[in-house]
Amino acid sequence: MDGFPRTMVGGVSVSRLIIGTNWFLGYTHCTGAKSRSTERLVTRTETIADIIATFAKRGVDTIMCPHTKTCIPDAIREAEQRLGRKLVVISTPSFTLTKRTALDGFDWAEVDRVLDAEAAKGVRICMPHTSTTDPMVDKCSREVRQMDVVCRKIRERGMVPGLSTHYPETVVYADETGLDVETYIQIFNAMGFLMHVEVDWIANVIRNAKKPVITIKPMAAGQIRPLQAFTFVWNTIRDCDMVTVGTMAPEEADELVDLSLAILQRRAPAADLQRTRSKATLLPKA
Repeated sequence: MDGFPRTMVGGVSVSRLIIGTNWFLGYTHCTGAKSRSTERLVTRTETIADIIATFAKRGVDTIMCPHTKTCIPDAIREAEQRLGRKLVVISTPSFTLTKRTALDGFDWAEVDRVLDAEAAKGVRICMPHTSTTDPMVDKCSREVRQMDVVCRKIRERGMVPGLSTHYPETVVYADETGLDVETYIQIFNAMGFLMHVEVDWIANVIRNAKKPVITIKPMAAGQIRPLQAFTFVWNTIRDCDMVTVGTMAPEEADELVDLSLAILQRRAPAADLQRTRSKATLLPKA
């Protein structure tokens, strides 16, 4: 098994490149037709297991798996059986919100049920999803409401607590208030896709975070080519931070690992270029 640079999150060793899962399910951030065609091509247990195993054989053994009601957990199990070892699973569960949640708290019985299920699945790092976390962000009091109890419950079940968020304020306020979290998810890409403020502001938030940051959407859901996308993210995050990326095929997984290693090692990427007739004049003369 090849090696890939690693970092520590709350005592858990994780690969700095993390397997993303949105593309596995056709979540393309593009059009309905694009999403349906991607789902038709990829969303099968065996196909997804092929991609996961390809990553893991290169040392990328950490996966972001929020989709517990899909075929992805089965794909993870199949990949683990092929590999003969466990993956590091990061989950992003959601909890029900009401008009009173920020003041009165979540339905704690529901939270207990969800977290019990996450722990039973072997989740190592548990990060409430942005759809749960971000409504709890109070910009007036500069805190993330109710998450202290959620994080305590995550700890009680032997999982490492973190927060999945699209708000940069979440990172700042959690650090300010000493919230018991070990990592954050934050959108980060060169074009600012889905980011709430300018790219340089998010870079500053990540650089100053007290805990490692898991960046997501480095290629802006396919809108930035891999060379540009990964050259940017690997050169602007810290050595403790991570990059999450989704692919549609094992070949893409291998290519992204090769590209990432080349960038991190400060050498020229060796990936094959796509050849078309319009580029024939750029090839060496036969």
